[in-house]
Amino acid sequence: MSTSVPAPPPETPSTAFEETRRLGVEQTGIEIIAEEERTAKPRDLFWPWFAANISVFGISYAAFVLDFGISFWQAVVVTIIGVIVSFLLVGIIAIAGKRGSAPTMILSRAAFGVQGQKVPGVVSWLVSIGWETFLAILAVLATSTIFAQLGWGGGTMTKIIAAIVVAALIVVASVMGYHVIMKMQSILTWITAVITILYAALTIRHIDWAAISSLPAGSMGAVIGALVMVMTGFGLGWINIAADWSRYQHRSASNAAIVGWNTLGGALGPTVLVLFGLMIAGSNEEVRGQIGDDPIGTLATLLPTWVLVPFLIAAILALVSGAVLGIYSSGLTLLSLGVKIPRPMAALVDGLILTAGTVWVVFFAESFIGPFQSFLITLGVPLASWAGIMIADIALRKRDYDEQALFDSSGRYGSWDWTSIGTMVVATIIGWGLVVNLFAEDAAWNNWQGYLLEPLGLATWVSAEEGGPYWDGNWAYANLGVLLALVLSFVVTYVARRRTVALQEEHVGVAR
Repeated sequence: MSTSVPAPPPETPSTAFEETRRLGVEQTGIEIIAEEERTAKPRDLFWPWFAANISVFGISYAAFVLDFGISFWQAVVVTIIGVIVSFLLVGIIAIAGKRGSAPTMILSRAAFGVQGQKVPGVVSWLVSIGWETFLAILAVLATSTIFAQLGWGGGTMTKIIAAIVVAALIVVASVMGYHVIMKMQSILTWITAVITILYAALTIRHIDWAAISSLPAGSMGAVIGALVMVMTGFGLGWINIAADWSRYQHRSASNAAIVGWNTLGGALGPTVLVLFGLMIAGSNEEVRGQIGDDPIGTLATLLPTWVLVPFLIAAILALVSGAVLGIYSSGLTLLSLGVKIPRPMAALVDGLILTAGTVWVVFFAESFIGPFQSFLITLGVPLASWAGIMIADIALRKRDYDEQALFDSSGRYGSWDWTSIGTMVVATIIGWGLVVNLFAEDAAWNNWQGYLLEPLGLATWVSAEEGGPYWDGNWAYANLGVLLALVLSFVVTYVARRRTVALQEEHVGVAR
């Protein structure tokens, strides 16, 4: 669809809606959702977010938190605050979906301009592709490990079959679209929740309170670093697709209810799972050390043989559930960048990229979690800046979006909003100077980050010749750049664009 002219008159959305119902495939792409289709209620938002985040991977994430060298109770505080606050931000951006009936990145045009939106759009697309590939890789590695544990062979052929099955499940569901995904998520929620509870019941005997209590406390820098990682790994990792699932909400839906159900659905599972994981990982140093290479497979080693198959099925379904949300939204983002193909085809294209990435990591890459974490933090900075800008923009608006202007470069939102683009660029540049590559050896290509730490006296770089490479200092791994990008972008946007938003909203819609 061209982004330089208004969206075509509804071919009509009702016609596409009938075709969707008939074929079972959602045809709606980035165009405005028709009023008769906007029948969802805020509580419906609980299911996709809960199902996508109930994965047992949340348990293994606890090991990454403890790797910052913090105590159990520090990790508990970090987990509760990081997970809940990050999903609260997701809920706030979901409000835009109700106000504009369009995907997140299309609504982002109100803040960045119709063409300017492509700047954060590229970042969003890369984040979604990265997350969905990451989840697919976890599913394949878990299958291999558990098959080996069962004595069924976990070698190359197992990985090939697992990669094909996982990719097929993700691609088919995402191609089918919103209505099928919403039904699927409500079913997967119960399956994965039951198996996860069973896992907790069977592994609780491995908890060693003496070992947990002996974990030494870390510095404030380490605590903040763990907090940032939790926020980027959970809510901030989804924030760029928040409105994709709220655009079917009825216009009368309560903003508070949308935020509440988003936050509850997204945060409930991870909070409980990571807290339980802290007890498991804190009890066994060997398990904590192995989780980095194969998170879910390592957790399976704690289980009796008879439960491995249902555990594997639930783990795969949970990971697929999360990947489906990512690939569905990455397809919408691809369309928002100007790629003129049907929505199902966009999902298929991203599915092929996911498959290629999974094959590469599983069969050829020597290390996986290190480069991924480095990738996540790197993209987390501009994504956090975009989120700050969007949240400020949403807070400033009192009316619904001018939906046709979202597709018109000469409309009220303009082609390029240089204030927002400049804010994002500057905040990202500063932010990258205050984050470090957590895996300097595995992802040496990212060792340029952290260039402001030494000038500010926050950390010191230790080169390979001196026994490195690594950063030394209490604030070295705090990754302050993510929080700075988020807060700075919010404050600048809220102050600098107040008048702009007021002018944009003149004579638009009805105040709500």
